[in-house]
Amino acid sequence: MPDSRRGILYGVAAYTMWGLFPLYWPLLNPSGAVEILAHRMVWSLVVVAMALAVRRHWSWVKQLVRQPAKLGLLTLAAIFVTVNWGTYIYAVNSGHVVESALGYFINPLVNVLFGVALLRERLRPLQWAAVGFGALAVLVLTVDYGRPPWVALTLAFSFGVYGLVKKRANVEATESLAVETLVLLLPALGYLTWLQVTGTATFGHEGLGHALLLVTAGLITAVPLICFGAAAIRVPLSTIGLLQYIAPILQFACGVLIAKEVMPPSRWIGFSIVWLALAIFTYDSIRAARQTARSRIAVQAQPERSTT
Repeated sequence: MPDSRRGILYGVAAYTMWGLFPLYWPLLNPSGAVEILAHRMVWSLVVVAMALAVRRHWSWVKQLVRQPAKLGLLTLAAIFVTVNWGTYIYAVNSGHVVESALGYFINPLVNVLFGVALLRERLRPLQWAAVGFGALAVLVLTVDYGRPPWVALTLAFSFGVYGLVKKRANVEATESLAVETLVLLLPALGYLTWLQVTGTATFGHEGLGHALLLVTAGLITAVPLICFGAAAIRVPLSTIGLLQYIAPILQFACGVLIAKEVMPPSRWIGFSIVWLALAIFTYDSIRAARQTARSRIAVQAQPERSTT
């Protein structure tokens, strides 16, 4: 199989698994969101450590220890991914699956805003239009919900900052997750120990099946991330940008079709505006990528013409 096709399959697998998360987290009831989050941190580290041990890949540790700036960035990434994971688990288990899908729909637009505000990037006219429609959608949904869509905004901005920090750190996905979960290990173990001491823990008290489901949280976290890492090195960024919509589309479907969340007409209008913004954004991104490719071909062709 060609490497590019394999990369697309990895990407589809990663985003499909992320999109089906709303079916998994409710299985962990009656565990609370924070307890689930703590188990996710602990068991993710176990899975990643096993993966690194199988590959016998530890040389990166010495190199990373000598780079305190990168360690600081990964610690910051750990904080923001904790906020993102915790918010998402709470959202799914409290009946806000559709709102959590909204967060990942608007995440690309948040990334554009970060590019302008933090990286001083210049937006093209269609990008400005997409951001404007995204802001309008948030306003419409604020009126619909009777409050700002805090779950969606928290997910979008926390994941946006997480991605920005990870980009600055420039560490491979598996190694980065190992450091992030190691940073979170002591707080997570401390909280789980406190739950056991106070008799409020569900792990070990709700049957073997429930305990295994909590342990599986590590595998559920690590596998799609590893698939995503495999996809990112095999396919263009523009393709990854298109594949990323698989997850919120599936999350939205889970919320509407399976969780049966209420979708009044005003909410449909708000989501339709978001989808319009994403359509504009995607069209502009594809067009810009094609123009860049044509420019590169033209530049490469110039030396050949000069030699002839």
